[in-house]
Amino acid sequence: MNSGTERATVKPGLEVDIVLKQDQRTGKLTRGIVKDLLTNSPTHPHGIKVRLTDGQVGRVKQIYPS
Repeated sequence: MNSGTERATVKPGLEVDIVLKQDQRTGKLTRGIVKDLLTNSPTHPHGIKVRLTDGQVGRVKQIYPS
């Protein structure tokens, strides 16, 4: 498992844990499958922002091997 701070490691179809905007204070993770990458820069210190297949948007904290 690796963290989602580098855009090159995050791809559509991967299973990831993200932190939703409303969960940033608590750090509660939400698991899902990446649909779109929303961060354009190659890295982001808080995680690459993605949209999951269910429409939720958040920053990647953990990537699971497929």
